[in-house]
Amino acid sequence: MSNPKYKRVVLKLSGEALAGDQGFGINPAIIKSIAKQVKEVAELGVEVAVVVGGGNIWRGKAGSEMGMDRATADYMGMLATVMNSLALQDSLEHLGVETRVQTSIEMRQVAEPYIRRKAIRHLEKKRVVIFAAGTGNPYFSTDTTAALRAAEIEADVILMAKNNVDGVYSADPKVDENAVKYDELSYLDVIKQGLGVMDSTASSLCMDNDIPLIVFSIMEEGNIKRAVLGENIGTIVRGK
Repeated sequence: MSNPKYKRVVLKLSGEALAGDQGFGINPAIIKSIAKQVKEVAELGVEVAVVVGGGNIWRGKAGSEMGMDRATADYMGMLATVMNSLALQDSLEHLGVETRVQTSIEMRQVAEPYIRRKAIRHLEKKRVVIFAAGTGNPYFSTDTTAALRAAEIEADVILMAKNNVDGVYSADPKVDENAVKYDELSYLDVIKQGLGVMDSTASSLCMDNDIPLIVFSIMEEGNIKRAVLGENIGTIVRGK
């Protein structure tokens, strides 16, 4: 198989995926591996947009639990995603992949402001577009950002790359040895069973706009390409 199943994809990376085993910050080997995998997909002619979390640097929820104002804590988390996005852009451009970072919070010296039509134009020119700073609003996760941007740019699928699990399970497989891995689910199943694939806001947005989601492990090289080619990896979540 060498023909991509999807023409335009949104790749959702958690901040933790960039940290690898060190658990904090950016692991150079991991980010190079991810950049290499994104390049492989781009070379197939697939239009790739990326949404990166910031949990390897700062978690807004953790800040609010410490007593910090929730909006302030969330804005700090958005800035963390910008740092991760610039690091990924640098790795991609070292591999010769033309890349643009667009931020939901304006910082023109660092990146372009998010403009939907401009993002689509970049994708049509086969540039990788990285969406940073979440939605630009507190109280929304980067999962919701991925769902929102996927709907806005009319992506065919969201690829949710995980660093510690290879799909969706009935329970945490690290804790429960009887946890069952699902091959396919509906968004209603995810919401009703509280499976923690993505938050309910993101799940509802994907369900309402009929955007499929593939959950798989980023730790096995080549998995992004396999997902784009339509190989049966991880778990696929569909409509209702």
